[in-house]
Amino acid sequence: MATGDRKDPFRGYNFRLEIDSINKAGFRECSGLDASTDSVDYREGNEKGNIVRKLSGLNKHSNITLKSGITDDHSLWDWRKQVIEGKMENVRKNGSIVLMDETGEEKLRWNFVNGWPTKWTGPSFNATSNEIAVETLEIVHEGLTKA
Repeated sequence: MATGDRKDPFRGYNFRLEIDSINKAGFRECSGLDASTDSVDYREGNEKGNIVRKLSGLNKHSNITLKSGITDDHSLWDWRKQVIEGKMENVRKNGSIVLMDETGEEKLRWNFVNGWPTKWTGPSFNATSNEIAVETLEIVHEGLTKA
């Protein structure tokens, strides 16, 4: 492969979140984009020797954690408030984490299904600091795909 054909990796700072009816921009951090499959030990009763087979088990996905600076946009808090109040009938939403290149063009997308906010954490305050007030939202979901 010629030197000019090299593909550099994308930078991890240029991303956006899309959730059905929530349009909030400016996330500082996103983590939890992972998937794993349990392994299950299996052995037939009539097998000779001490052999254990490894079969695939349940697929699991971590919660997605989002951190953003607090503004006067209450859309994420209102979504979490529905869960607190037990109004789960319309709370599950599909969404995407979208990775963009330096020009803002979409390059990769991870879609999650049936997500809902399981935890919200407010900022820490310190009168001697000049840091931005950051809120954290944790979203549980039922599946993650790379589109």
